[in-house]
Amino acid sequence: MDLTGARWRKSTRSGPDGGNCVEVADNLPGVVAVRDSKDPSGPVLAFGPDAWHAFVARVAARP
Repeated sequence: MDLTGARWRKSTRSGPDGGNCVEVADNLPGVVAVRDSKDPSGPVLAFGPDAWHAFVARVAARP
């Protein structure tokens, strides 16, 4: 997977203390990439846009 040009942003659900944070790059065609902000050169999870939007909707719907 080519992540050249990925614009990473911290998730709005990440904690303010710099602890458990994830970054999301959703500017790439056909893929949404997710990584641990403490390990930017580490592994990346990749989702299709539909799967990512479904995941975010389910998380947002949790009490």
